[in-house]
Amino acid sequence: MSPALDCTTQKARDENVPAAVEAIRAGELIVLPTDTVYGIGADAFNAHAVEQLLAAKGRGRDMPPPVLIPDQRAVDGLAMNVPSYAKRLMERFWPGGLTLVLRAQPSLAWDLGDTNGTVGLRIPDDEVALAVLRETGPLAVSSANRTGEAAATTVTEAGFALGPAVRVYLDGGPRTDVEPSTIIDCTKADPVVLRLGSVSPEAITEVLAGVELVNPFDQPVIDLAKEDEPPIDLTKGGEPVPDPATESPDGEAAQETTEPH
Repeated sequence: MSPALDCTTQKARDENVPAAVEAIRAGELIVLPTDTVYGIGADAFNAHAVEQLLAAKGRGRDMPPPVLIPDQRAVDGLAMNVPSYAKRLMERFWPGGLTLVLRAQPSLAWDLGDTNGTVGLRIPDDEVALAVLRETGPLAVSSANRTGEAAATTVTEAGFALGPAVRVYLDGGPRTDVEPSTIIDCTKADPVVLRLGSVSPEAITEVLAGVELVNPFDQPVIDLAKEDEPPIDLTKGGEPVPDPATESPDGEAAQETTEPH
C-alpha cells in the first residue's frame, strides 16, 4: 500500500492533508478517517474516480456512495426541494452521524451510479475529514473495505483491504465509535427511517416536533441495514431498495454505512 500519512496532530494534519487534496484533484482515491470508520474517497464530480472507488470496493453502480460535504451551505448546490424538517435535522445533528437522502439537483455534472435522482448527504464530525473536504469540496465516500468484509477501524486495515488502488492514506488513529449513521429519506412528505444508527429515533422525533417519523418496515426500527452508506436508489416504487450488503454484521453494514462513510 501507499505510505500512511500521520494526521493525529494539528501539525501533522497541516503537513499531510495537502497530499490527499492533490490526489483528489488528480482524480485518484484516498483513504481518510471519519467519525465512524475509515472511508475511501473520490471527487464526487469525477465520474472515472467514482468508478474506480466502486471497483476498489468490488461493488457495482447499483450501490452508489453517499457524499460527504464540509458545511451545510453545500446542500443548496447539491439538493433541491429540501423539506423544512430536513433543515431542522441538519441544524441539530450536523456535523454528526445522520445521513439525509435528498433529491439531487438535476443539473449536477456528476455520476455516482444508479441513484434514481437522489443523493445521501452528511457532514462528518472529524477534523481530518473536514480539513480535506474544505479544500476539495464534496467527496463520494464509502467505507474503506471490500464489500461484504469488516469495516476498517484503522488505516492499516484499510490498507490491507484496498492496497495500491488508493493513492494516499491518511492516518487519524483508530476509530472507536463504529456505530453507523442513521439514514433518513427526506424525499417524501414525511421523513422515512431507512437505517437506525448513532442518532436515535427519540432524538429525531424530539427535533421534528409533530412531523411524523415513518418506518416503512413491518418490524421495529432496529438495524434496518448494516451499511455505512445506503444504496442511494431508495425510492423505486415508493419503497426502499433492499440492501444486498447485509451478510456481515461487522461489515460495511456495521458502519457511516458508509456514512464513510
